[in-house]
Amino acid sequence: MADKIKEQYPASEILFVGAKGRMEMTKVVEAGYDIIGLNISGFQRRLTLENLLFPLKVISSFLSSIRILRKFKPQVVVGFGGYASSPITLAAARKRVPIVLQEQNSYAGLANKAVAKRASKICVAYDNMEQFFPAEKIELTGNPIRTNIKLGLDKEEALAHFGLAPDKKTILVIGGSLGARTLNESIMQNIERLLLSNYQVIWQTGSFYHKEMLERVKSFELKNIKIVEFIKEMDKAYAAADVVVSRAGALTISELCVIGKAAVFVPSPNVAEDHQTKNAMALVNKNAAELIKDADAINDLVDKAFELLEDEDRVKALAQNILKLGKPNATESILKQVLLLIK
Repeated sequence: MADKIKEQYPASEILFVGAKGRMEMTKVVEAGYDIIGLNISGFQRRLTLENLLFPLKVISSFLSSIRILRKFKPQVVVGFGGYASSPITLAAARKRVPIVLQEQNSYAGLANKAVAKRASKICVAYDNMEQFFPAEKIELTGNPIRTNIKLGLDKEEALAHFGLAPDKKTILVIGGSLGARTLNESIMQNIERLLLSNYQVIWQTGSFYHKEMLERVKSFELKNIKIVEFIKEMDKAYAAADVVVSRAGALTISELCVIGKAAVFVPSPNVAEDHQTKNAMALVNKNAAELIKDADAINDLVDKAFELLEDEDRVKALAQNILKLGKPNATESILKQVLLLIK
């Protein structure tokens, strides 16, 4: 979003507000932008010292946000629903600064719901969000996706990039930058079946599990499995894949909708309001994806992937249906709403 603003308006000033200790505090700086961290965190669903301190953190972050707005003097504040989003958007409402909210999931988060009535526009990625937000404020824009997700890459070149055969169907397994225990275990527990199959796998373990998985597979000859910690060239990974296995995070789903790939989602059970299941079901109900429950994945996930690879008509139908849900111009659509408020 920030890159698109800078591209169109090079003289614009952009300030990020994040949560201290979270990934954005380093990633935003690496991307070339300024960021201020608030002392804010999520609310734990059990009695902890963090929860006892939570009200103090909210008050402190709100007061810090007021000071940030007073000094930076923004024309608009855009909230994306993270931990820092509530204090800065509530402060913006207090200071009468226009607010745009962007809700990535099909089940709205607390941060966005808390300030929805005071927002000028609410940009969403799913239908039927009137259950959470005032209908007159909603714009169906989709979610912004990474600029390096390109369409139309050559599949053989993409497979060659990963050192895989050009004539074998390919499963891409992605569990986020840190990784997903269930996805990794589902591959590990079925590794012999995968090695004996006529298929090949690009397996992103994530940084948290990579060393463990390498240790556990070292007795196997991974002739048709490419194991990596993290994939930077996701456009190539998508181009190489016939079927994608993934958690059901909103931004991954948005990318798959834009590129049009048959997907099997394994929603994480460890997220607020089980929103990943709701994200996935929004596609499943439109015959645009398959879903395997986290508890069933070790037994059923590889079977489902094999079943799809053996059914080209089903793969084609899923790819066509998910593509219909894509919003490739989401960033521009959200930016349009921001600019209308500024003007």
